[in-house]
Amino acid sequence: MSKKAQFATKIGLVAATVGSAVGLGNVWRFPAETQSNGGAAFLLLYVGCVLLLGIPVMLAEFSLGRAGRSDAIGVFRRLSPGKAWWLVGALAILTSYLILSYYMVVAGWTLEYLFETLSGGLYSDARGAGSGAVFAGKMADFISSDTEPLVFTVLVIAINVAILIAGVQKGIERLSNVLMPLLFLILLALCAVTLRLPGAADGLEFFLAPDFSKITPAVFINALGQAFFSLSLGMGILVTYAAYYPSHTKLGRTAGIVSLMSLLVAVLMGLVIFPAVKTFGLDRESLEGTTLVFVTLPEVFSRLPLSELWSALFFVLLFVAAVTSTVSIAEVSVSCLQDRFGMSRRKAVLVSLTPLLLFSALNSLSFGSLSEFRIMGMTIFEFLDNFTTNVLLPVVAIGVCVYMGWFSPRGLLARELGNYGSHRSRVTGAVLFIIRYVAPLLIALIMISNFV
Repeated sequence: MSKKAQFATKIGLVAATVGSAVGLGNVWRFPAETQSNGGAAFLLLYVGCVLLLGIPVMLAEFSLGRAGRSDAIGVFRRLSPGKAWWLVGALAILTSYLILSYYMVVAGWTLEYLFETLSGGLYSDARGAGSGAVFAGKMADFISSDTEPLVFTVLVIAINVAILIAGVQKGIERLSNVLMPLLFLILLALCAVTLRLPGAADGLEFFLAPDFSKITPAVFINALGQAFFSLSLGMGILVTYAAYYPSHTKLGRTAGIVSLMSLLVAVLMGLVIFPAVKTFGLDRESLEGTTLVFVTLPEVFSRLPLSELWSALFFVLLFVAAVTSTVSIAEVSVSCLQDRFGMSRRKAVLVSLTPLLLFSALNSLSFGSLSEFRIMGMTIFEFLDNFTTNVLLPVVAIGVCVYMGWFSPRGLLARELGNYGSHRSRVTGAVLFIIRYVAPLLIALIMISNFV
């Protein structure tokens, strides 16, 4: 096997890892979860879950990846040869690939809306109050079509192929160095607009002033689930990326920066959305999934001066989040093919992503000509989304925690967090306690709650 690739710079390493965590979970899912779970009360619990639980589990995945210096399967085989723990890595790869198959479709939607904005088609007959129905109709017409979503899905797959073939340094790292600063700049620009709206104060109160009566066990469970989802835990991504970390990388500092950047993006998204929805009275409407991103926000932009400019900036932002998500998820499979079968990078990328032309097409067509085909009462897209989020991700996360807490080589976590004796980590004991006792129980609680 050829020498394992590594990130070239500290900035590139952090940018790539932030890019793997900051994706559709922060830009798309977080605002909807906040809206439906009590606003600032949910934000408070979410921040606590990221800091107290998300970071320890992230450190467990980082330590596993860097110690094993291989793909999600190979790390377990190197650290515990002859044991069945590699099945946890195999399940992580399967999970990431299933998620990738429908994330490519969502990324295609963002590209289509960006194209519609730039061509002037999005706002051609949708202006002012009540235009939400027009945007909803446009979205419904687009995703229920067989042809257009497939075209944009194929374009997104091609973009991912080009980035991944370029490699860890020239592809993933270079992309992240450009797109992550761009994402933050666009978010700040949109904040500057929405925070000047007449209803900004009401939006900020909803988002930042917690009503503690809103805190319930269900809200806590949702906040914990959002924390794990937004940090990309349980997908094999962080294990795969950590295998590219140089030995001198301080894992604790990296986890802290990545988590804080992820939180910052989520907070900035809240500052963009809630002043706008309060100003235009859109808080009375459903703010879930595609409704939030593809219907509500275009309506907000339609009521602002320079509608096309702000809309284009937002969908560039959303496309950046989608691409950083899909590239990082795809790298899990690419790394596995390289390490397990000795494939060249180009061959591994093509073998990994070419089948998506079929699998992503099935997800896309589940809104169109395959909409009547159901699995347990759900479309193909809905079934994969529910199965991966509610079953596979929690199982993988629990497996990583149990292995790192009880069955990994003695002292492995302490060695990795202390960079093999170069410094003393003060958090090792706390991290070990959380991944042994706290995180597995709470993740299991999330998993069970989804079926009760």
